[in-house]
Amino acid sequence: MYEDVIDSFTEKLVKKTEQLVVGPPENRETFVSPLINNDAFHRYQRISQRARADGRILTGGSRVDDTELPDGRYVEPTIVTEIPHEHALACEEHFVPFVTIHPVSGLSEALEKSNDTDYGLCAGFFSEDDSEIDRWFDEIESGMCYVNRSQSATTGALVQAQPFGGWKFSGTTGKFAGGYWYLQQFMREQSRTRVR
Repeated sequence: MYEDVIDSFTEKLVKKTEQLVVGPPENRETFVSPLINNDAFHRYQRISQRARADGRILTGGSRVDDTELPDGRYVEPTIVTEIPHEHALACEEHFVPFVTIHPVSGLSEALEKSNDTDYGLCAGFFSEDDSEIDRWFDEIESGMCYVNRSQSATTGALVQAQPFGGWKFSGTTGKFAGGYWYLQQFMREQSRTRVR
């Protein structure tokens, strides 16, 4: 069932990705702004090089060299296939515009593969089947979960509307930024007893 759509999905994803505008964040049309620092840029270079060696890059994988852009670490959003599910490129959080695609046979395999990681920051799912959606929400191991969210389908929280945080190694306390219990993780409890 799910294998029937992988080629069409991948083709559409590559086409849309290649239309994304890379540029300075203050420009309204920019979708991919520069990487935050040199460490992120070098990480992007390393994982792109590894993706070329161990998988197949469908688009991206290079620095954007455009003399019209102001100074910055501009990179192409990158889509990779033919990477094994257990490969580090598929299992680690990179925090750069990089994604790997993995076909699945159905919801059970999708949940199993999604949860088979040490991380759990964000997860997104598209479905029109209420029972699938309910099952996904019940079984996905992620702090922020979205169904049928077209923009930023698997990243970030809605600012001033949702707390931000993750599960597993993507969050240490379960007390999300902007949530009711967030401030308490920065405080020390103390029990005081005075006997007269």
